[in-house]
Amino acid sequence: MIRFYNGSVLSFRGGAHISSDEVWTDGGSIAYIGPAPEELPEFERQIDLRGDLLMPGFKNAHTHTAMTFLRSCADDMPLDRWLNEQVFPREARLTDEMVYVFSVLGIMEYLTSGVTSSFDMYFHNEAYVRANTDTGFRTVICASMNDFDSDPTNVEREFLLYNDYNELVSYRLGIHAEYTTSVERIRYMASLAEKYKAPCFAHLCETRRETEDCIRRTGKTPAKYLDELGFFNYGGGAFHCVYLSEDDVRLFREKGLWAVTCPASNLKLASGIAPIQRYIDAGLKLAIGTDGAASNNALDMFREMYLVTALQKYLMSDATACDAEKVLEMACVGGARAMGLDCCDDIAVGKKADLIVIDLSRPNMQPIHNIEKNLVYSGSKENVRLTMVNGRVLYENGSFFIGAEPERIYARANEIMRNF
Repeated sequence: MIRFYNGSVLSFRGGAHISSDEVWTDGGSIAYIGPAPEELPEFERQIDLRGDLLMPGFKNAHTHTAMTFLRSCADDMPLDRWLNEQVFPREARLTDEMVYVFSVLGIMEYLTSGVTSSFDMYFHNEAYVRANTDTGFRTVICASMNDFDSDPTNVEREFLLYNDYNELVSYRLGIHAEYTTSVERIRYMASLAEKYKAPCFAHLCETRRETEDCIRRTGKTPAKYLDELGFFNYGGGAFHCVYLSEDDVRLFREKGLWAVTCPASNLKLASGIAPIQRYIDAGLKLAIGTDGAASNNALDMFREMYLVTALQKYLMSDATACDAEKVLEMACVGGARAMGLDCCDDIAVGKKADLIVIDLSRPNMQPIHNIEKNLVYSGSKENVRLTMVNGRVLYENGSFFIGAEPERIYARANEIMRNF
């Protein structure tokens, strides 16, 4: 067992709640929360928090981890040109080794940002899964079927394989986007959702052009179009959701769909600002993602949280919009539930031990009037002291414990790109 003591604990039981409890982990799960008993059992390790904060890890609810290989390679372009002139041609040359190396690089960045799981949509999933299981990181793969896939039936094979593969790995059905996927393939994905009673996900309403083109071609918004094809019959959700109509918002609310916002990527690609406060007011289920390093270019949940709330205050001309506590809940609880990871959505006995320690002694966290607001408005990666996934410490005080030396990963990543 591992004991965390002498600090504060942030949980989300009925809203954000701060306590001075101890937390003990046993194997991959949380075994005890409460005051220190008079007699302590033997522990494998005891971690003195020294007044710091223990909290659930952040959940990156939309990303493309291996796209670290494109960081700063395809910048300052609009989305359609960015995809067709830079991203798609380079992705066609990807190898399994590249996906492995650049996924490990992305996982390292997640750990430094307090991210304990990711909802990843990309290619070469065998190599990606190996990167996660080798490092000990938790991931949910989202299928990205589109018209470039040679064999759409591969999705069903992966769905069955990776949902019974390793406790760190699971798999959700999905397509890349309406505009990259034929109606026949969307119907096929909907048939898998029907067969397995499974949720489906897609990029949706990321740009005004994408949304308007779909309306011109089909007479429907992308959300309505996918829904009428049976895509959302068993729930799921969408990534970006910048241009949902009022009817779309009602559809999301009625079907319990998740809207995952990626503010930094949407800003950098000039795609727009998702009206998150409007979605909050409508009762939508919300989560936060970074998108990939090609369009962000960081994988930093602190930056995303700040942008979510700050952009809503600007958009609404209302400084009270999008309260910090709500944003923090989106980053921790919402992300986990969007990914189907209710097992690690909070700090509670029986939940998975996916935890982070936040250093409150740094200048940017002082004075401590309100820890939740400090995390969102002034927190940064420099405050992440420790990141634990499934009961294993993978990052602590600037060092990684993932079975790979950072210098070797950096060297191989740069060598690959020099010859790419």
